[in-house]
Amino acid sequence: MKLLLTSGGITNASIKGTLVGMLGKPIAESSALCIPTAQWGHPMCGPASARRFIIDQTPATMCGLGWKSVGVLELTALPSIGRDRWLPWVQETDVLLVDGGDATYLSHWMRESGLADLLPSLQRTVWVGLSAGSMVMTPRIGADFVEWSSAPDDRTLGIVDFSIFPHLGHPDLPWNTLTSATQWAAGMTVPCYAIDDQTAIKVVDGTIEVISEGQWNRLSS
Repeated sequence: MKLLLTSGGITNASIKGTLVGMLGKPIAESSALCIPTAQWGHPMCGPASARRFIIDQTPATMCGLGWKSVGVLELTALPSIGRDRWLPWVQETDVLLVDGGDATYLSHWMRESGLADLLPSLQRTVWVGLSAGSMVMTPRIGADFVEWSSAPDDRTLGIVDFSIFPHLGHPDLPWNTLTSATQWAAGMTVPCYAIDDQTAIKVVDGTIEVISEGQWNRLSS
């Protein structure tokens, strides 16, 4: 699987161009499934914010990029309908657009649904994460980012070997400073990236590339 791990979505031309390159064809010829699941685990999210993501009424610009088709994949529903039904949906899509919320909740339902086990086989699929949708691919997110009350700890999937501090310098999150990110990184055990909403991390075949028209820092754990 090819990963495009963003803080704020497809927010500038550099990130969009990277996405098109990873797809290997125009967005208008590509199919997408959007995953709002992480929202249900975060107290600041709910039905209204999930709807905004799906109909693309946010600055993230993910579902509204002009895809050939866009569908909704709700992970909490998958265990009840059977793998044989949903597996072709995932295998046939070009990109998974994964919203933010709580990364531990998303990690839980990726495992429960069986999607996590499927990831290694999706070699041509692009995973585009937004905030928690990116953080879920890391080994840990840090206790400060855990909002799901049933989370056993801050561990996530560990598909990549670094952690992400998102929304660096965001005007609505004044506590997301570089100082805060540095303190957070001191408690981690892997390399860390603090990224703002104009930045993404591309991971293909283990090669990491930072795509940015904003601010980012690589921090030591």
